Order: sequence, then structure tokens, then C-alpha cells
Amino acid sequence: MSMENAVPARIANILMGALKGGVVPRVGLEYITVGRAREIAAILHDIDMIGDGGASFRFIVGKYGSGKSFLLQTIRNYATAKGFCVVDADLSPERRFAGTKGQGLATYKELIQNLSTKTKPDGGALPLILERWIGGIQASVKAQTDLSGGQFDSEVEKQIFAVAASLEGMVNGFEFAKAVAAYWRAYRLDDAAMKSNVLKWFRGEYASRREAKAELDINFIVTDETWYDFLKVFAAFLVGAGYRGLLVLIDELVNIFKIPNSITRANNYEKILTIYNDALQGKAKHIGFLMGGTPQCIEDKYKGVFSYEALRSRLSEGHFAAEGIKDLNAPIIRLQMLTQEEMYVLVEKLRDIHARLYNYTPVLGHDDLVYFLTVEYNRVGAESHITPREIIRDFIELVNILHQNPGKTAGDILGSNSFEMAKGGITDEDIHADFVEFEV
Repeated sequence: MSMENAVPARIANILMGALKGGVVPRVGLEYITVGRAREIAAILHDIDMIGDGGASFRFIVGKYGSGKSFLLQTIRNYATAKGFCVVDADLSPERRFAGTKGQGLATYKELIQNLSTKTKPDGGALPLILERWIGGIQASVKAQTDLSGGQFDSEVEKQIFAVAASLEGMVNGFEFAKAVAAYWRAYRLDDAAMKSNVLKWFRGEYASRREAKAELDINFIVTDETWYDFLKVFAAFLVGAGYRGLLVLIDELVNIFKIPNSITRANNYEKILTIYNDALQGKAKHIGFLMGGTPQCIEDKYKGVFSYEALRSRLSEGHFAAEGIKDLNAPIIRLQMLTQEEMYVLVEKLRDIHARLYNYTPVLGHDDLVYFLTVEYNRVGAESHITPREIIRDFIELVNILHQNPGKTAGDILGSNSFEMAKGGITDEDIHADFVEFEV
């Protein structure tokens, strides 16, 4: 790996730890992204539309370990780098789109907790966004006038209320505007307690309207029924605060598929339908949704997304899509497994990152990498079941063992039995064939 593309040690350590544990790292993905160029390009086009005031909605569908979550995180990092705010959440039995025990609100809380920006990539960006917004308006007023003291504060407040007023025509926009104004007053008076209360309200943490009314004079709180409309107001506010829009990433849709009660499942699919219709009919602005799930949780006609007829009729592919020929402008992007050639490029990258992290010269050569992948793909059932996640985990284990046991060779660890290449296995010609690689 050339020095200009060298991975910083901190990032390399996070990458190795996360990938060995079978989870997607939140940073450094640009160093190991391989393939997916067409899928990423399609989603990046969506993001540009969101920045121009549009809305988008996509399902990212792939088997467990196929790189679905990896793709979502790659897009997340790209979006924040381009000036978007991103919220993300994994669904669970406690977090859904709708429920009778606050599951929709729980999803909203998780999303806002994970609110990220370029300068705050690990979530918790809400206070930073509000402070930046106020600071930006102050700087604008200062640049345009020579006011000082009370007159300056008055002009700043006027502009802040103008932004707030622009939200009032939206559903729940009036209450949002009141909270924005309350934060400005707390900021001006350096009232830490009031700032904390406003942040608590934005995060959906007030248990009752009475409590919010008493502390903020706002007779409204985010609920299971209102959280999605509230996200739309958030998107409009973020644009007013200088960001390009809001991207919402929701993974693990399988948790809706697993709901045993058919009515509860239908309620959740109805909420997805509402979001989908809003995005495609132009009722939402500056907001995009990416939802990740397995093929079964989408296509199962009894419990999946397709069990809800209104969604199935909208999402089903036309007559011309076929294996290997996909419409990447369709609402569902289906991820194929990485090819064996792409996996070679990936393990080569991982080999170099591991060597840089532990400051040694890589010992695995071209033949060793080919041998490793041949062993992986030659396993019984690998052709249909092996995933990039498993191969990555095995490879990191291999380089760890070799580094910790300098006397061992790859052949010692993998076994030195000679065998023919697996059917469809990797050959030297394949390695030099064209492969698609995308760097964020």
C-alpha cells in the first residue's frame, strides 16, 4: 500500500477489530470498499436529488453477510462528507415503525441519538447543529450590519424567528418553531437548564404533554403517531441551518417480518407505505430513506413487505429485469454477492492494512491469497452460502495467527493437501481480469 493511501493506525485498528467481530465499522470504509460501483452511483444520484429539494426511498436487499449494512454505512459516510445530516437505527422488537408500546417513538429516539454530521460522525450532533445554526445567523448579521448590543441581538432574533416561521406551515411545524425559539433564548441567556430541556424535547424524551407544557410552554410531544412527520420538519430545519438535507438509514427490516401478530405487521407496513408515497409524490422535501433487509423479509407473501398488497404492487419488478440485468432506478436495489475476483482485491487490502497496523512487511503473497480463497470457496455448501463477512473474519484470523506465530506459513494453517481449484474458483487470469472497485 503506497504511503499516500496508507491507513492511519487508529482507523486500521478500528477496521480490524470490527471486521473480526463481524460488524461494520463506522469509519475507514473508503479504504476497503470493493465493488458496488453501480449500486453506489444510483444511491449517490438520489442524494444529489435530496440536496436539490427532492426526496427518495430505497430498499437495499441482500442476504445476511452480503454487504448490505456495509453499503449503508458507506453511503452514510459519503452523505455527511457532502454536507448532509444522517440518522440511522437498527430495528428490533423494541424499535419499529408503529406499535402499541412506544416502538415507533423508540425508533425516533434512536435515530436522533445517532444524528451525525461531517464534524460529528459518531452521533449526538443535535447540540452542535443548533449552536452552528445560531452562530451562522450571528455571523451573517454581523457581516451585513454594524449593529451592536441589544440591536444586534434583536436583529439576530428576527432572523431566527424568520427561519422558525418558515416551518410553521408543516405538520407539527409550529411546535418545532417554538422549541427553536426557546433554544435561542436559552443560548442568549446562557441558560444551561433550558437548553437541556429543549434538547430533551427534540429527542422525544418527554413522557407527557403536561410536562413539556410546564417546562417549555409547548403543548406537544413526539409520539408513535407523529415521529415521521416530525422528521420531515427536522429535514426542513436542517436545510435552514445550512445543511443539504437529511438521510434516514433503517436496517434490520427482518424485525418487522418476525412480528407474530398480522395486524401489527400490517400497521408497520402501512407506515412504510406512507413514507414511500410521500417520497415519490413530492410531499416530502430534502429527505431520503434507505431501508435494509433480507430477500425473505421483503418477498415473503405471508409475512414480508410483499404481504402488504399496496406495497407489493408498487415494488414488484417489471417483466424485463432478469438475473444480472437490474433496473437500478427501481425502489429495490438487490445486492449480489461480491465476485471471487473482488474478494481477492478485498483480502489484499486487508493484508496490507494489517501489516501497516502491526508495522511488518506482508508475508502473504499472491499465491497465498489465491490459496486462501480457494480453501474458502471449496468448502461444502460454500457456493450458495458463504458470505463476505465469513471470508473476512477467516482472513483476519489467518493474518493474526501468522503474525503471532512467525514460524508458521499459510500452508501450515490452511493445510497443505493438494487439490484442484474449486469449480469456478480463482485462477491467475481471473485476478488480472477487470473488476469494479469504488472508492468513496
